[in-house]
Amino acid sequence: MQYREVPLAYGTRGLGVRLPAERTTVIEPAHRPGLPDERAAVRAALRQPIGSPPLRDLVKPGDRVCLVFTDSTRATPNERLIPWLLEELAHVPPANLTLLNSTGTHRANTPAELARMLTPAVPARYRVLNHDCHDDASLVTVGTLRDGTPARLNRHLVEADVRIITGFIEPHFFAGFSGGPKGILPGCAGLRTVMANHRPANLAHPNATFGITEGNPLWEELRDAARRVGPGFLLNVALNERREITGVFAGDLEAAHRAGCEFVRATAMQPVAAPFDLVLTTNSGAPLDLNLYQGVKGAAAAARIVKDGGAIVLACECREGVPAGSPFERLLRSAPDPAGLLARLEREPMQPEQWQVQILLRILRRARVLLHSALPEDTVRACHLEPCPDIGTFVRQELARRGPDARVAVLPQGPLTIPYLIAG
Repeated sequence: MQYREVPLAYGTRGLGVRLPAERTTVIEPAHRPGLPDERAAVRAALRQPIGSPPLRDLVKPGDRVCLVFTDSTRATPNERLIPWLLEELAHVPPANLTLLNSTGTHRANTPAELARMLTPAVPARYRVLNHDCHDDASLVTVGTLRDGTPARLNRHLVEADVRIITGFIEPHFFAGFSGGPKGILPGCAGLRTVMANHRPANLAHPNATFGITEGNPLWEELRDAARRVGPGFLLNVALNERREITGVFAGDLEAAHRAGCEFVRATAMQPVAAPFDLVLTTNSGAPLDLNLYQGVKGAAAAARIVKDGGAIVLACECREGVPAGSPFERLLRSAPDPAGLLARLEREPMQPEQWQVQILLRILRRARVLLHSALPEDTVRACHLEPCPDIGTFVRQELARRGPDARVAVLPQGPLTIPYLIAG
């Protein structure tokens, strides 16, 4: 039997796995080369934006500006984008500009992390704040969500004269695509607002999935909340597997995001003729695989093409843990039986990070999920997953057990590739 070495995105160094060549299908995004001059492309997009005046003309020197950036769990090249964007805002006094870290419900980033993310010169010159979803005094109400829950958003964002939202666009497992209005909700929203938007009824909708925005009730709530805040200027980018910028989308928040989503869709969405017995996936490597909470996205991508009763192997480094002590970990550890836990969550009041637990438990109803990570094996089992210290050995043994017709699919870039089954 011939074998092939398949490189996986895993942590900062990657991971090679030896798999039977004739029984392995590798599914990746269509490759786009990085832009030859990223800085020039960003500058051009800011000066010739989609559906908006150029950023320099839009922002007056006396305006209060809130510049939103993504936190350490995202692959946005903030260290490049933010300084380049601030060059376009050189006419705005630093005292008038607040940089807001859109942490959503995640932990705050430390000063050292912020200096790495933004370059040391940015925090030294500008006010940089972490959004805190638990700090009600920092939030203001901008209407309600569709279930009547107040839409509470960060005061700095709402009260600014100009809002600039940055980030990168990738397929998202229940919001359709990242970027765009997600920088506002959940990025800069209160916990109760995030929980209401991520409620079970929204997650259960068939359109709350990869690649769908319009007609997706969860995403439409994000968009509606962003509209109530007022006009926003967007700077989103698309990235390839090397984290090089392949496209820049700037301008009106909705129009620029729509253009970016279509650009990403063309490379990320890959057709598959039939489901596989095994699917090996990642969470796109660092920083996206910092913890198991984020890793659910990679498992969700694999679940789209695994057979009922099949197996998913998730290679997700989890160098920051589950995270330990998080609502996600506490919920997973709160019951020994995944089916019983899922039934309990679906009938009890909503809890923080319940959405990620429910998605993982629904995957477990259909398939085994094994995890290759830096986590202790007892922690993996407590999260209802199976440790997988040697991926290649497990895949070869499982293929042998399932018979000569069994096949494995590999998503080396995890949810940067979204496979879909061809109807019929």
